[in-house]
Amino acid sequence: QGQFVESGGDLVQPGGSLRLSCVASGFTLDYFVVAWFRQVPGKEREGVSCISRGDGPAYYADSVKGRFTISRDNAKNTVYLQMNSLKPEDTAVYYCAGGPHFGLYDSWGQGTQVTVSS
Repeated sequence: QGQFVESGGDLVQPGGSLRLSCVASGFTLDYFVVAWFRQVPGKEREGVSCISRGDGPAYYADSVKGRFTISRDNAKNTVYLQMNSLKPEDTAVYYCAGGPHFGLYDSWGQGTQVTVSS
């Protein structure tokens, strides 16, 4: 059975950058819409960004627009989330998820921790 595996989370200072990776294992990523979510303990999961198949459009939450960039490399079966100008409020566990349509995600990764702190 296929799965997503996230990596790249770390402790970073405010204003810093990180790049998260989401590798699809056991299936071809080309046919999936992929999204990044984040969650802080005690709060609801928040959608961060999503990207369509192929060269389709990408969307961002207002809270990250202009700072985060989602991209995909289907040859590497990987989706990335480039995060710049990080703020303490970006601290969360970040998850990637995939599915056949925007808003319908049936495969999830285990998450990677991002901590923004001085």
